[in-house]
Amino acid sequence: MNTYSIKDLEKLTGIKAHTIRAWEQRYGLIEPKRTDTNIRYYDDEQLKHLLNVSLLSKNGFKISKICRWSDEEFEQTIREVYDRTLIHSSGPHIEISANDLITAMIDLDAAKFNAIYESSIQTHGFQDTIKEVIYPFLEKVGILWTIGQINIAQEHFVSCLIRQKIIAAIDRLSNNLEGKKFVLFLPEGEHHEIGLLLAYYLLKEQGQNVYYLGQNLPTKDIGDVIETIQPDFVLTFIVDPSLINTADKLVSHLQEASQNSKLLIASRPSEKLNNEAFPNVQFMHSMDDLTAIIHE
Repeated sequence: MNTYSIKDLEKLTGIKAHTIRAWEQRYGLIEPKRTDTNIRYYDDEQLKHLLNVSLLSKNGFKISKICRWSDEEFEQTIREVYDRTLIHSSGPHIEISANDLITAMIDLDAAKFNAIYESSIQTHGFQDTIKEVIYPFLEKVGILWTIGQINIAQEHFVSCLIRQKIIAAIDRLSNNLEGKKFVLFLPEGEHHEIGLLLAYYLLKEQGQNVYYLGQNLPTKDIGDVIETIQPDFVLTFIVDPSLINTADKLVSHLQEASQNSKLLIASRPSEKLNNEAFPNVQFMHSMDDLTAIIHE
């Protein structure tokens, strides 16, 4: 059983911690569990319950009414709202879906994941689905990973589903050999390639010529690849915590290997990875940064 602090719940549901406490005290919405030392915590079922409460609240249901429902009434209303959200376009649809994907991941429910994804694709298109559904969802998965509340099986389950969707979208795009050359890869030790695949899609959709080398590319081979292709841009991701401590050495090596190319590095803000330390490298912290580079 996974456990969460109230701050974890706030990050994952979007409901402020003080609001959760108020709902607990006023309506008995959920009852926190306590450790032997009297520290409050919550479990997976309570997280899913709050995610569903958030869904209902954004659909206009008042918390005072929600808390009076029986378990059967609550579940029935969730099903009705969920079905209506997937069938009809609505203002809060995208935000709801990002939260709802967490419950699909926790329950390893591929059917629910696919229903949310396909509905969003039909209503909003691929790019908006990625930007407003998948990307916020991945940020929440990152939170779960950081606090140690997601296991490898769940992460692999959802990563494989998303990876399949992005690759299918990439395959539907035509190749443009006349576009600017981009070499995309993950360095040795980086295995999570969804961000790189999203970059692949965005670049290919904008008519760029992409050489996709995938994950875990040995550092010793990077220079030979760049020398052969002579790209305009070299793009990689450095996000794995185990790589951050030695990231400066890796970036220095990449700079040396790509002297005739523009080096783009996607990373979290870091003291080691910034333009003061590497003035000739362009660091990106969001997909919007990459979009801006494409349109320069």
